[in-house]
Amino acid sequence: MDTHPQSKPPFHETNEDTPEIGGGLPVIEYWAKHTLSPEGSKLWKTLFHHSACLSCSWGTGGQKGGFTNEVGEKLQRCMKSVEAISAEIQPPVPKHFFETHSIVELQQLSSLEADRLGRLSFPVILRAGSSHYDRISWDEIYAIATTAFQKPPERVASYSSGRGSNEAAFLLQLMLRTLGSNNLADCSDLCHAPSTTALKAMFGTNTSIVSLESLKQADCVVLAGANSAYNHPRLMNELIKIRDRGGKVIVINPVMEIGLVKFGSPAFPVKSLIPGSEIASLYLQPIPGSDVALFVGIQKALIEKGYIDRAFLQARAEGWEAVIEDARSLSWETITATCGVSQPEIETAATIIGTSKNVVFGWAMGITQHTNGVDNVYSIANTALISGQIGKMGAGVMPVRGHSNVQGFGSMGVTVKLKEEIKQALEQLLGRSLNLPQGYHTRDLIEAADAGKVDTLICVGGNLYGANPDSTQAKRALGNIDTIIYLATKPNIGHFHGLAKTNTIIIPVLNRFENPHKTTVESGNNFVRLNDEGKTHLKNADLISEVEFLTELAHRLLGDYPVEWRKMQDTRYVRQLIAKTIPGYEKIATIDDTKEEFTISGRIVTEPHFKTPSGKAKMFATPLPKLTLPAPQDFGVESDNCLVLALMTGRSYSQHNTVVYKIGDRYRGMPHRHCILMNRIDAEKINLAQGDRVTVQGDAGRLDNIEVIYGAVREGAALMFYPEVNVIFKAKTETRSGTPAYKRVPVVVYPN
Repeated sequence: MDTHPQSKPPFHETNEDTPEIGGGLPVIEYWAKHTLSPEGSKLWKTLFHHSACLSCSWGTGGQKGGFTNEVGEKLQRCMKSVEAISAEIQPPVPKHFFETHSIVELQQLSSLEADRLGRLSFPVILRAGSSHYDRISWDEIYAIATTAFQKPPERVASYSSGRGSNEAAFLLQLMLRTLGSNNLADCSDLCHAPSTTALKAMFGTNTSIVSLESLKQADCVVLAGANSAYNHPRLMNELIKIRDRGGKVIVINPVMEIGLVKFGSPAFPVKSLIPGSEIASLYLQPIPGSDVALFVGIQKALIEKGYIDRAFLQARAEGWEAVIEDARSLSWETITATCGVSQPEIETAATIIGTSKNVVFGWAMGITQHTNGVDNVYSIANTALISGQIGKMGAGVMPVRGHSNVQGFGSMGVTVKLKEEIKQALEQLLGRSLNLPQGYHTRDLIEAADAGKVDTLICVGGNLYGANPDSTQAKRALGNIDTIIYLATKPNIGHFHGLAKTNTIIIPVLNRFENPHKTTVESGNNFVRLNDEGKTHLKNADLISEVEFLTELAHRLLGDYPVEWRKMQDTRYVRQLIAKTIPGYEKIATIDDTKEEFTISGRIVTEPHFKTPSGKAKMFATPLPKLTLPAPQDFGVESDNCLVLALMTGRSYSQHNTVVYKIGDRYRGMPHRHCILMNRIDAEKINLAQGDRVTVQGDAGRLDNIEVIYGAVREGAALMFYPEVNVIFKAKTETRSGTPAYKRVPVVVYPN
């Protein structure tokens, strides 16, 4: 029985229409519907294919089998995995579809409608002045692309997502840098860049220092700013097992997510699926953006209760004295007023952490997507260090990443912050210096394009338009670029709104389980999986692999310098280059022969020695944020019957990044995409009842006819769905990482 109290203020109230547990029987119903449908045979074939899951970076699959994780456990596929596969095995977009639907018509489609058009099976182009996409030959594609990439290197750029392979990522960055460009924007710039920035400074690593094996030895997990029940369902199995063995889970989230309170996992059909498993031992709901104050409060309580490991700090850390002094000197009144969590609750969290043997601290975008996201991560890692919960099995810090290979793209050098070891290896390969300009991360890329400084852009997966704040600016900026080339398996709203000035080309590519060559991907816990070859279900399709397109384009641009590019179409040779270039990836050189998947060396920390110059962790003091909200007049709203809130953008239950699979979200009681989840107390301040329609206005625009839904969100905060809500706010970014503050957007709400 849990003896740790949870406070029950009014903002814990949930919508009466929401279920009592996350997951559960609806997951089984979804599986049954899809696996017993006409698509069922293709779906099951793909589920058992030896390739990594298409969904989150906690996915499974690879050489151990489609349902098996890195430690050999079975039944490790989730509903999000099935959703992703189901979308990829759709029939093709009809042959004459683009001829009969103008770009104006296509721009009316929602994300869900765009995805359900089907698989792309032939290349198309939208030329300047044209109202329709037209089919295009490969000869013309390469002619346009070659000319486009011969522009000055500072005016060419790429954007990428975690959908692709390590091999495609390595070739992309090698081609761009050989051309002289460091403009390698990536979707990670919009999410976990504060994690990599902070972890690099503190520990000399960019990634999680906790493996799955290490997590299994934890008896406490602190999960902050992550809704893993929606976005990383496989992680829920580990939380269930921790609770089953008597461990604790502290959840920190301004929204009371049903699945983080209680979750029914199909992996445990008897004990969990129907009754549900208790997840949160303690659920804290801070004010959005106040995480530094909350964690400094936990540090203060650890100090006052005598739970700090001073000997560990003296031997293994630098800068800890300032961190301790900051926590000690701040008053409880200041801390609780800033974060909105009571002193008893914070002390309860500290007691759980201080009395647990092994603690893992995990977090996601609720921590990183703030103007002080780097400080948020610092504060979490400081807490882990103060309590001595780093540098041993069962403990450490673990950013929980969303996309299946987003971490792999960073490892391959798709970043503007290239590791020195990789830079030196590439310089040796090129035979020249790679002291290139800083390069554009994703937000810089949009700003540069908006200023007319970008001529050519290649997007390897992703949805650059849809993922960015201020949709109006994103559309305008992309419209300033002469040539944009999209490599994609399916249409998305970015292909219809992110249109180039002269030529917009969509190239249909094979997905992970269709490639004619083996590829690899990297999980969020640093495990490299090998994907077998496969075949597409699309008949008479004019598809290409990302590797084949990139190598052919590079050959036409660069000849055989610095490698024989066409030879690289056999990905075995790409892996040989990766092994020589990327630290920790040496084993990839023999993976074709051994089929031995591996954990990247040098990243998992189970001894208190860190990859910093001193070998010690470097700690940083974290200033408390000033969390003021503007007045209604600052939005140009003069009415007294309005309310200013801190809006969080979020994904629905059936959504992966910008791709929407279902309109509604039954777990939050939100029946469609045009809702705002509000606390009842906030709504009643301006006489709003559930179901009423309001205008939600930010600093870049407004959305009308938005339905009010009462939900378990703390007072003063609200939630709306991304990417639709992006149109109303500008990009306030974390200056050290470039990540936008999606999780604290000031808005004014008033009745229609």
